[in-house]
Amino acid sequence: MPHASPLVTVMINAARKAARGLSRDFGELDALQTKRKGAADFVSAADHRAEQILFEELSKGRPKYGFLMEERGEIAGADSSNRWVVDPLDGTTNFLHGLAQFAISICLERDLQPHAGVVYNPAADELFWAEKGEGAFLNDKRLRVSDRKALDECLFATGLPFKGRPGRDRALKEVDRVLAETAGVRRYGSAALDLAYVAAGRFEAYWERDLNSWDVGAGIVLVREAGGVVSEIEGGAQPMHAGSILAASAEIFDKARALIAG
Repeated sequence: MPHASPLVTVMINAARKAARGLSRDFGELDALQTKRKGAADFVSAADHRAEQILFEELSKGRPKYGFLMEERGEIAGADSSNRWVVDPLDGTTNFLHGLAQFAISICLERDLQPHAGVVYNPAADELFWAEKGEGAFLNDKRLRVSDRKALDECLFATGLPFKGRPGRDRALKEVDRVLAETAGVRRYGSAALDLAYVAAGRFEAYWERDLNSWDVGAGIVLVREAGGVVSEIEGGAQPMHAGSILAASAEIFDKARALIAG
């Protein structure tokens, strides 16, 4: 594996340790206790176990850093410049349906900007990692975004609002515009992996609205370090915090934004 910094090593080790429980639970879905979190959205015992492990391991590695976690919320740290932004199980609905499209996502946010990221899918043993200025990697392979230039050769990814979520009409209109001009649209159900796949050149672009920081922080670092461009859909510079995101190769970013905006 290419040399990872001590910071990224802490993140990788935490992700791998938390993944052991997720892998075990994924093999025993019938016995997994779940409860409703909201309309068509679930939280499982696996989420909480994984988050606890991540909290303990990241705290051990960097005791002064704060946290923003999907289940626990915000935890202040002595170091006000650095905090971990963590989703212990991105793609929970996939996980609970036996679909191997889920991931642990860890972002180190430095001065409110994503600085380092790890996205790990234990079902596929694919570990995506990146740090600002150091490149992006999948396991031991350097990543680069796709170099396709023609939209009709490009594959896009997105998320669609499910029951209880707003914005379905707008999302379907955006999908319709993209389908008319591209090689297709995929809806896989994990924002962290969608962004990692843009970094790996599997998708040329990904867009979505109404997201949280822990959904996208790590993936933003991956895409940028792989040579891609990330912004809010309308062009703003805070995709980690604004709730909307467009990530694409530099070759098609402007065309993708114009297409989605209509």
